[in-house]
Amino acid sequence: MYSNPYEHLSGTIKSSKLKKAGFQEFQFDTGEIKFNYVVGPDNGPPLVLIPAQMGMWESYQKVLVPLSNDFQVFALDIRGHGKSSWTPGEYSWRIIGEDMEAFLTGVVKRPAMIAGNSSGGIIALWCAANLPHLVSAAVLEDTPVFSVEMPRFKEEDRFVYNGLTKLVENIGNPSSRDLANYFNGMEMPVSETRTKRMPPQVVRYLSKKIRKFEKVHPGQPIETGFPSTLRLLLKSLSMFDPDFARAFVDGRFYEGIDHAEALKRVQCPLLVLHGDWQRYPEHGLIGAMDDRDAGRIKELVPDMKYRKIHANHVIHAFKPKLYIDAIMEFAAEIDVLPQPGK
Repeated sequence: MYSNPYEHLSGTIKSSKLKKAGFQEFQFDTGEIKFNYVVGPDNGPPLVLIPAQMGMWESYQKVLVPLSNDFQVFALDIRGHGKSSWTPGEYSWRIIGEDMEAFLTGVVKRPAMIAGNSSGGIIALWCAANLPHLVSAAVLEDTPVFSVEMPRFKEEDRFVYNGLTKLVENIGNPSSRDLANYFNGMEMPVSETRTKRMPPQVVRYLSKKIRKFEKVHPGQPIETGFPSTLRLLLKSLSMFDPDFARAFVDGRFYEGIDHAEALKRVQCPLLVLHGDWQRYPEHGLIGAMDDRDAGRIKELVPDMKYRKIHANHVIHAFKPKLYIDAIMEFAAEIDVLPQPGK
């Protein structure tokens, strides 16, 4: 058993841009965990942003201020991430869904649009299916609907499953881990015949940089590396409970949701944002879902809105303007935002 060494750092937003826009960072005690989040000024209806596995609220920094012009924006660290509580042995869709119920009831206190990226999108789907009184609309941002269900996740489209297995094997012990090992031997297929790998000398250099940072800044999240995407990934990894990933590998996590049944229960407006994907024989699906999955969602939720965006899996970070435009257009279509003259 271990606890999050960074919980006490809550309330330390570094971005002057976010501070100037009125964002603040807080922790909410649900009675079971401490939930870390940032919230912007009350400029409209609530919009709750849920990052991907291994992600933190900081992944949304490029979109927080623009969205806060029309919404009151909340961005979260879910349990096991960032400055929220780590609870090894207690991770599942149901458990995190119940965290969300406590947060929506105790902090947001009115029906909210819930937007989640990747696994955060599955959480948004859980909320839409199980908390209709608390969810005004849901946005699934490149979400692994169907593809993260067993046995498909492990046997057919196994690329992400294998990546989580590797993470657990390489940095699964928080007390004695070298985060650079996560990149050792990591493969990213770019075609049926070509795969990108981080060179071993780069991994060794990164390991040296991390050790140097830890020596100079003991007890602080890792903030080193270049470019900024790598820097944020290392910080997120340093603040991530590996048992969250282990629960996907050993099967504990899947309790609490059947994707098709959850979609059938969705009563609120639904937007699906679909990023780029490929499928290779050796790896399965590279991405969150394929066109067949998107079509199946449409069959189960005929009124859902769909937008294809040619972007990396984390659309809000790599194509922030397109993400903002999609959210704003969806909100206008479903009358979530007040209309001029009304």
